[in-house]
Amino acid sequence: MNQAQTPMGRALMLPATNPTLKANPKLTAHRGPYTYSIETQGEKSTYSVTDGKQTISFPIRWNFGVGVQAWIFERDGRFLESLVSYYPDSHGLELTVGDEHLKPQSLEEAVGRDLSQDDLKQCFGCHATNAVSNGRLALDSLQPGVTCEHCHAGSNIHLLDAIGGSFASAPARLGNMSAEDVSNFCGQCHRTWETVVRNHWHGEANVRFAPYRLANSKCFDGADARISCLACHDPHKNLITQASAYDAKCLACHAAGTSPSASSSLPPGGDASRAKTCPVAKAECVTCHMPKVKLPDENVTFTDHQIRVVRAGEGYPN
Repeated sequence: MNQAQTPMGRALMLPATNPTLKANPKLTAHRGPYTYSIETQGEKSTYSVTDGKQTISFPIRWNFGVGVQAWIFERDGRFLESLVSYYPDSHGLELTVGDEHLKPQSLEEAVGRDLSQDDLKQCFGCHATNAVSNGRLALDSLQPGVTCEHCHAGSNIHLLDAIGGSFASAPARLGNMSAEDVSNFCGQCHRTWETVVRNHWHGEANVRFAPYRLANSKCFDGADARISCLACHDPHKNLITQASAYDAKCLACHAAGTSPSASSSLPPGGDASRAKTCPVAKAECVTCHMPKVKLPDENVTFTDHQIRVVRAGEGYPN
């Protein structure tokens, strides 16, 4: 099935199935007095940190991410996130996103960031399937990656029923949700507008949270399917990176003679038929109106989903 090979389908991998670790059997990085290394032999990968005198090592159990990759391991009943991650842009290890403020004062602290139970439920709950049961972490039952059941609750039961000839248990069609509902649904992992606001996540770091950024767009209308996450992205397929592939989505509103869709419920005074047309170009719209943002001191770049007219010299809009 195509979805199983997408970044979502491989959001959590076991070391033995990770092609990046196999292709890079020894990765090293230096941060201050500490040296980090990840060594892979056969189907086993080991994460180590040394200060030159002592070394702490862990077998890697869970690999999070396909492009940028981080690791979680367990020690004495504690779960830790690796302080370094793999970044494909640099083909090496760099500081894990979100850990910029950490200043380890000992080898123990240099190993990684302690994760709370809430952190763990969020990490495993988004990157794996059946990892949380009745509000509790359930690592024994998890399935690596985002499977059908993760988004389409009840799909496993439906599959068994269908084999027996019954189709009454079909899960709800997510495609029938409004743009607002889709944004909140995807935002369970990619962060909703409300989540970002309540946590006061300001600055360029929040570019990672596409539902929040999209909701800040002037053109966002929670009742118009043309501005939904699903209007541009098919979660069952790999992300399309060719800018021109999204032109038709933009021109569904921003083209001369465009009329409101049947599913569109516009705000008072709104009229999709009067959506402005771009005086500059009609191709590769996203290259101008959804700029790329590189996180400060990081090796990762995100597409900003706050659709807007970008003007030279203006600051990052929260």
